[in-house]
Amino acid sequence: MASKTTLNAKNLEALGAARLAQLLVEISTGNAAAKRKLRLALAGAQGPKEAAREITKRLTSIARARSFVTWKNRKALVDDLETQRRAIVEQIAPADPQEALTLMWRFMGLATPVFERCDDSSGTVIDIFHQACADLGALAKVARPEPKALARQVLDALQDNGYGQYDDLIALMAPALGPDGLEHLKELVEELGRTPVPVPPKSEWEEVGWGSGGPRHAHEMAERARQSTVSMALKDIADALGDVDGFIAQYEPETRRVPKIAAEIAQRLLGAGRAEDALGFIERAEFGNNGWIPREWTETRLAVLEALGRLDEAQALRWETFERTLSVEHLRAYLKRLPDFDDIEAEERAMAQATAHPSLLAALQFFLDWPALDRAAELLVARHSEIDGDHYEYLVPAAEALSERHPLAATLALRAMIDFTLTKARSKRYRHAADHLTECARLAEDIQDFGAFETHEAYVARLKKEHGRKFGFWSLAEG
Repeated sequence: MASKTTLNAKNLEALGAARLAQLLVEISTGNAAAKRKLRLALAGAQGPKEAAREITKRLTSIARARSFVTWKNRKALVDDLETQRRAIVEQIAPADPQEALTLMWRFMGLATPVFERCDDSSGTVIDIFHQACADLGALAKVARPEPKALARQVLDALQDNGYGQYDDLIALMAPALGPDGLEHLKELVEELGRTPVPVPPKSEWEEVGWGSGGPRHAHEMAERARQSTVSMALKDIADALGDVDGFIAQYEPETRRVPKIAAEIAQRLLGAGRAEDALGFIERAEFGNNGWIPREWTETRLAVLEALGRLDEAQALRWETFERTLSVEHLRAYLKRLPDFDDIEAEERAMAQATAHPSLLAALQFFLDWPALDRAAELLVARHSEIDGDHYEYLVPAAEALSERHPLAATLALRAMIDFTLTKARSKRYRHAADHLTECARLAEDIQDFGAFETHEAYVARLKKEHGRKFGFWSLAEG
């Protein structure tokens, strides 16, 4: 049972309204954020119109602010924005969805001025605007604005999308726009596509950046933004209307051969029941000389082959993909479709394939993910000279996974990281290397036979001989 002094709603209710009011006044003194929340709550108690006025005042204040928001004070801005967004959804929308929709459009209008003065390296601010954009769609569906007017609002918003706040707007607004609104939006976008940005006299060109081809000017950047807006909007409209051919038409013939784009087109054709057409786009894709095949292309080709009943080809693609990438997912899918007992033989063949893979780290990760820890340990012992100690993102998890049953293999992974750190004098990693050496000492107690490898004592002695002057490391390792 919770103590009566535990901070929860039930215990606070026992204080009574008068005492709580007094406490809130005291707590909010000198706390602007708390005062704003209390004012909003008081306004909400008077009704949605008063709450809407309070929200409008705060949105205006945020829009006019000019001070830069660093990562240190970003949380206050995030809390403020989230408070206003939730108030629109929770206090205004149930009573007056039209007013809530108007306020949410105004809220979204804050994005550009906010990002112009904000460090959003964490992505927390854009997350709020993405949620607000989703709220726009939900509110529009309830408020049911006139579709053509809504289409104009959508286009205006898309032309002010410099920070990606409206990226999903068309898909979110599609239910409220309906077919007529979407068609009207398409007409508006096509008209924008026929209206290039005017080129001012050369004496009035404004430099706003620099690229490989020289200076970039404001009108050039505006033209690129216009073209991008038109292209993306027409694709999204085509998707919303289920117009696959309209989607395809937004790409030039040569662009349709880019594997990722071919996959996007094929996915839509497959969804429309046009599997043969989908296969054509997939098979016409052109790959670069580096041999890299995007995952999206592979997954789409598999789906198309399955839809066409070409199961043997799909299986061959799964095995080919496993051989190339050591994909656990594709191997499991391949084995799952084999007859009983055939899968056992195929799995052994796959393990041998992974063991001989040119990339030691790829093979190691495969065995850890499968999991096959015995094989991971054997791999590290057999190919220890190939271990690249710079790749701690692979080796640290490997050492942790192998430490209990395979201490020698874990030790080899740890030693590789220590050796790399000291040989390259990566002083920022000395603390980690010292911890690895301590772990090696612990693991040594469980190793009965080091075989061809140095004992722990011999290894430490060599480190001191080769790196004895790296005092920063030894002070951590022996401290």
